[in-house]
Amino acid sequence: MRPELNKNLSRIFSDMSMIYRYVGADERFRAVAYSKAAKVISSLPEEISVYMRSHTLKDLPGIGESIAEKIEEFIKTGIIKKYEQLKKSVPFELLGLTEIKGFGPQSLKAIHKELKISKKEDLVKALQEGKIEKIKGFGKKKSAAMLRGLKLHKTIEERMLLWDALEAGEKLIGQIKKLPEVQQAELAGSLRRKKETIGDIDLLVAAADKDRKEIISFFTSSQIAKNILAKGDTKASIILKDTGRQADLRIVNMEEWGSALQYFTGSKEHNIHLRTLAKEKGYKISEYGLFLIKNEKKVAGKSEEAIYKKLGFQFIPPEMREDRGELELSAKGKIPRLVSMEDIRGDLQMHSDWSDGLHSIEEIAKFVKQNFKYDYIAITDHSKSSRIANGLDERRILMQVKEIESINKRLGESFVKAGIEVDILPDGTLDISDEILSQLHWVTASIHSGFNKDNTDRIIRACKNHYVNCIGHPSGRLIGNREPYKLDIGAVIQAAKETNTALEINAQPERMDLNDEQAMLAREKKVRLVISTDSHLSANFYLMKLGVSIARRAWCSSADIINTMQWRDIQRVLKKKSMSFA
Repeated sequence: MRPELNKNLSRIFSDMSMIYRYVGADERFRAVAYSKAAKVISSLPEEISVYMRSHTLKDLPGIGESIAEKIEEFIKTGIIKKYEQLKKSVPFELLGLTEIKGFGPQSLKAIHKELKISKKEDLVKALQEGKIEKIKGFGKKKSAAMLRGLKLHKTIEERMLLWDALEAGEKLIGQIKKLPEVQQAELAGSLRRKKETIGDIDLLVAAADKDRKEIISFFTSSQIAKNILAKGDTKASIILKDTGRQADLRIVNMEEWGSALQYFTGSKEHNIHLRTLAKEKGYKISEYGLFLIKNEKKVAGKSEEAIYKKLGFQFIPPEMREDRGELELSAKGKIPRLVSMEDIRGDLQMHSDWSDGLHSIEEIAKFVKQNFKYDYIAITDHSKSSRIANGLDERRILMQVKEIESINKRLGESFVKAGIEVDILPDGTLDISDEILSQLHWVTASIHSGFNKDNTDRIIRACKNHYVNCIGHPSGRLIGNREPYKLDIGAVIQAAKETNTALEINAQPERMDLNDEQAMLAREKKVRLVISTDSHLSANFYLMKLGVSIARRAWCSSADIINTMQWRDIQRVLKKKSMSFA
């Protein structure tokens, strides 16, 4: 988890970057500098104050003298005066809209200037009343796109992305587990099932009756809660102080722990089906336990495993409990051993400072080796068409290959693999020649433009390239910001199967692409999947567990995931790709 000080400082610098982008082109370099500083701070393994005390702030990438001074000011005083001044110089409340498609800084500036609007609700009202379409440079088409963007963004305004919910939930459950009165504590609900967006954070605790008041008091204390929505003897609901999201706590006794955890994990559909099957076998199941219908005798309840076993089922991992056939599979004893973090041997998409990443290749290699038990990583910087990401042309790719060879020599092993995230052009060809691609260990092909058209044929053609090993973030979606482009996912999966091309599960929180349903379709067709973090900074590497969660929801075992293999086995898979064109 990121330290709170780092999170707060990173947010402030992100805000300052946003303000400078709003101010205009003359402040572009300041905007870029503060954006980079925000990313650096958010990725630090230790609290920023550690670097201040050791006088190493300026050794961090992107932290110059001016920004270092502001970091020290915030650590010492809790505020940054320049930030407070900047907020007063712009319609600050509007600037939060810049993360929504269609609401660029200059559009917001024009709206503020013409209509004197400074609040989000006034802007939305003006859009709905047709006032904004009358501003020069806007029109009906742009206004309609802005309304669509607002509607799409509502997803993450009302619900949390899985990664954000995990961070908040794991922090909260960690605090609760430290209480001596707590016998057992777990996350429940859709968060335990790892759904891609989460409404409320559900927590289940087991404790003795005499200790429940103490636990409820801690949960509803000002240390945790911003507001208390409900407070009783066995349950409470609050708005969390640090995220503004709702959290619900339920307390049971240890005799009910397993049945309560099963019940409150859900899904609703899974539980209804399970109850129906239990009734057919002469049992009644609830959050209080499993009972015989004929005499109300309790026969299970302490553990989930005991409940499923008593009903004749193999234990079903929480991620599978969506009533997609898992109960039928369980009845046959055929629940697979789902892929886990321990199975992952490497990460096959990441970006260095050669393109739009934050760290050098050597820094990346050392960080990964220190923090993960991986056998390999692939550096896949952007290719030349991604100009905004400082994409690599053929000359720079070959230079990077040589640098990777040098790094591996210093490491004493072939840990870093030379790769590329090559752009798929509008006609389905690639923006790097086959001659260069053939010299790389790993090639991911992705779409980074042309989101408003059907991209099925474009991706299929890329699959047919001899040297493309994987299609990156296949649907192109950004949750809450950009809808998936039009795509016949069935046709893409079939093409991937025929050409022995892998499809990516991109673990970036706003992507999660392929999603669980698409990944399940690919698995069923025996198409190989790759779980990648698409890391641009060191903190991103921990996103691998998010990708693993998606794969588990798709019922994937380690055999379905390429990067659970040793590199020599991956090479055999790559050879199979080449042979498919023989």
